[in-house]
Amino acid sequence: MSGSIKNVTLAGATGSLGRIILDKLVLSNKFNIRVLRRQGSNFTSAAGTDVVDVDFNSVASLAAALGDQDAVISVLGSSAITMQKILIDASIAAGVKRFVPSEFGANIDDAKTRAIPWFAEKVKIQDYLLHKSTISPITYTFVYNGAFLDWGLEHDFILKISDYRPRIIDGGDSIFSTTSLPTIGDAVVGLLLHPEETRNRSVFIHDIKVSQNQLLALAKQTAPNKPWKPEHVKLDDITAVADVRLAQGLTDARSLYPYLYRAAMDPTYGNNFPRVDNELLGLKLKSEEDIVQILKRLIK
Repeated sequence: MSGSIKNVTLAGATGSLGRIILDKLVLSNKFNIRVLRRQGSNFTSAAGTDVVDVDFNSVASLAAALGDQDAVISVLGSSAITMQKILIDASIAAGVKRFVPSEFGANIDDAKTRAIPWFAEKVKIQDYLLHKSTISPITYTFVYNGAFLDWGLEHDFILKISDYRPRIIDGGDSIFSTTSLPTIGDAVVGLLLHPEETRNRSVFIHDIKVSQNQLLALAKQTAPNKPWKPEHVKLDDITAVADVRLAQGLTDARSLYPYLYRAAMDPTYGNNFPRVDNELLGLKLKSEEDIVQILKRLIK
């Protein structure tokens, strides 16, 4: 790919991460930004952002909206992941240079992580994009950031803090990479500013490497008067329960989270990134004090 990226389209701007990425793109003042809006949606964006209504099920509708765009960033949620094939086809038809699919999480370059059922659709999209990049001019970047740090604490994922009874998995000493949503937004800006260095490859980022026990210690330090009472669980046990629930057709959070724990915290699943692209993308690492500040905001 030659030349810089100037015109950037975002798909999925209404989600938790999508809103942050949109804000970071706007704040960078480096791009002309377009947002794809589902027909019938009442979503509004910042002044100066071009919002285009599209039919996400139509290549023609999407391609018409992407005719002058250099890059497409997809932050489509899990219920819309499969629509990315249509979005990729439309991007190719429109001459888009770079496509960033909705990865933003577990390292699915890792073979064991790729085999987790919950990532099957992401893997299909990734394989589809990889193939298209060999037969068309489109290029790609995959972004892996490990577990969400701020979102993961707010939603009781990496540490359950809402009732002071965190679930500590397999002893809690496994070290894993974790990243806040604003840092992911900054990473998207960074990769767009470095199109050649991030061309047709995965980029790895994190704010900090932590363990659940470290997080618990910081939570106790932040709120020492709360009745902290950790519950110790085994990952094999909770994924076995999830297997049964899935066999019964139950696809709620109780069925999903154990597999996400596996991808995020099982040390054999490539979640402790040995190298990151923070320096290339202009990202600073965070400290334990940064985590304390997040905890102060969240612990009630």
